[in-house]
Amino acid sequence: MEQLIATIEKGQPFFNAIARNKYLKAIRDGFISVIPIIIFSSIFCLVASVPNIWGFYWPDDINNALWKCYNYSMGILAIACAATTAKHFADAQNRDLPKNNQINFISCMCAAIIGFLLLSSDTIATDAASGFNTTYLGSKGLLTAFIAAFVTGIIYKFFIKRNITVKMPEQVPPNISQTFKDIIPFSVCIAVFWVFDIVFRAAFGFCFAQGVIQVFQPLFTAADGYIGLAVIYGAMSLFWFVGVHGPSIVEPAIAAALVANMTDNLAAFQAGQHASAVLTQGAQYFVVCMGGTGATLVLVFMFCFLAKSQEMRAVGKAAIVPVCFAVNEPLLFAAPIVLNPVFFVPFVFAPIANIWILKIFIDFLGMNGFMYTLPWTVPGPIGTIMGLGFQPLAFVMLALILVVDFVLYYPFFRAYDAQKCAEEAEISQEELAAKNAEKAAKLNDAFQGKADAKSVAAGAAAEAVEAGAPAASAAPAAEATATSDLNGKRVLVLCQGGGTSGLLANALAKAAKERDINLETAAEAYGNHVDMLPDFDLVVLAPQAASYLADLQKDCERVGNKCVACRGKQYIELSQNGDKSLAFVSEQLSK
Repeated sequence: MEQLIATIEKGQPFFNAIARNKYLKAIRDGFISVIPIIIFSSIFCLVASVPNIWGFYWPDDINNALWKCYNYSMGILAIACAATTAKHFADAQNRDLPKNNQINFISCMCAAIIGFLLLSSDTIATDAASGFNTTYLGSKGLLTAFIAAFVTGIIYKFFIKRNITVKMPEQVPPNISQTFKDIIPFSVCIAVFWVFDIVFRAAFGFCFAQGVIQVFQPLFTAADGYIGLAVIYGAMSLFWFVGVHGPSIVEPAIAAALVANMTDNLAAFQAGQHASAVLTQGAQYFVVCMGGTGATLVLVFMFCFLAKSQEMRAVGKAAIVPVCFAVNEPLLFAAPIVLNPVFFVPFVFAPIANIWILKIFIDFLGMNGFMYTLPWTVPGPIGTIMGLGFQPLAFVMLALILVVDFVLYYPFFRAYDAQKCAEEAEISQEELAAKNAEKAAKLNDAFQGKADAKSVAAGAAAEAVEAGAPAASAAPAAEATATSDLNGKRVLVLCQGGGTSGLLANALAKAAKERDINLETAAEAYGNHVDMLPDFDLVVLAPQAASYLADLQKDCERVGNKCVACRGKQYIELSQNGDKSLAFVSEQLSK
């Protein structure tokens, strides 16, 4: 097993390169930017549809009002995604351009929207009114939206990089000059889309967006099969296991299918048909990743209540709350699960088992697939029941999934528990109890932003004694280092989804407050950071985002601030120890 993991680890640079690919990153970040639209619209969808299960139907005027809000948000999802993807792609392109000659991402967003509309919509004109055909302006047009964004970004970079623009005299204000600078790339973009649309429609008789759906439909169908689902979600867990954020690699390839399938499920359900799609956003959030990547919800309860090892029980108690809300990094890195050969098999195969169970219930028992989207931080069992519309079979499936996950994890959990117990037997019970109690308290405090400066200073002094250093000077030295230059500084912590970054940001904020240090901290998802960078002095990457360090360095160089990436155990340690986290920030700022 260890040899297999070592072999997989050798491919980590390649996996990191894929995760950092600017096209995949633009899709992921652009898609993340429109998730509020999906969640917001689903609220109205839930209110309008769920009562029908119990035979209650809203009056027509209320029902129409609810669906109007859904259609006017989810119905134009692809338009919004064309803009957000173009924005993030332009940010990536700007890393390769001089600071004084950058792509105007707002102009790029506008061009992408117009280009997408040309490729995706027909004009509807009657004697009474005129407008756009909206068939492909929602989830069905996402693939075309990505293509329009990329073509726009490539054209803009070609012209901006070569200074093929309308140049104005120096006396003209910069905002006016920028407008004229955008005229040529903007005009070329629209002309390219317009000509291509005319040629494509003349050749095939339908719009480009419809053609894209027809081409990719076989792939979507294959991905919704047992093998396709196993490959997708097995790969996602495998990448995470070796320290690479799996969703960053896998999700961009299936993002369009996740949303389109959920929309198709809802349409089928409303038409009285079977909602048969399995590969949906709800299935990924709440079935595959129940308790985070690796389906670790059951495992954290094992750590908390079944472990004989005091260390495992301490980790479980500290991690149980965040894991229930799908933030499982405290468990992954503190246990650890990542790169731990004992948990390789269940971590990779539990998500596959979960999605297969869902598919069996849909294919053979007639259960409808996920139709509603909720935030990914909703606890998995609740999200499963609500996302499946409170179907009776959903409760049965949920119970079965929890049992299967327990069966898959339990033997490996017991083996690891025995291993840790053997290690703990070599030290005194008093020392072990104190050590684990402190570890649990620090993990819990770090997650809640309650790191106590005095307690962590005492811990640092104790560690210094063990290392043979003078105990009396350990805490003051650390404090002096940490507090000397942090007043007025601002630190931004980035992770993939904005959850894990809160661990360190909260710990830093609390420790600084306890010491009367004027240190501002913030947590955000990588990809949403570009416009925030000028407001911060230091940017810290959480472990799952560490592969983006090279790109982040380019972003930081443009605004003149500093950045650093953390690894798993280091990040958890910093989140636990206020002294060390403040000293770490001070050290990075002084470089």
